[in-house]
Amino acid sequence: MASATFHVYEDEAGQYRWRLVHRNGNIIADSGEGYSSKQKAKQGLQSVKQNAPDADVKVGELDEDLRD
Repeated sequence: MASATFHVYEDEAGQYRWRLVHRNGNIIADSGEGYSSKQKAKQGLQSVKQNAPDADVKVGELDEDLRD
C-alpha cells in the first residue's frame, strides 16, 4: 500500500485540481491552481512526480532568482 495517493477532483468553480493525500488523511501537497480539464490536472501531477522526486529542500528565504 502506498503511503500517499494523488486525488484529482473538480472544485466548486468547475476547475480541476490535484492533491496528494497521506494514508492518514492529511493533505501533504496540492496543485495550488485550478486546471480547465481533468487531463490538464493529471498532466500537472505527473510533472510533479517526474520532475521533483529528488528535489532539494531549502529552509528560509527564497533564493533571489526565485523572487519576482
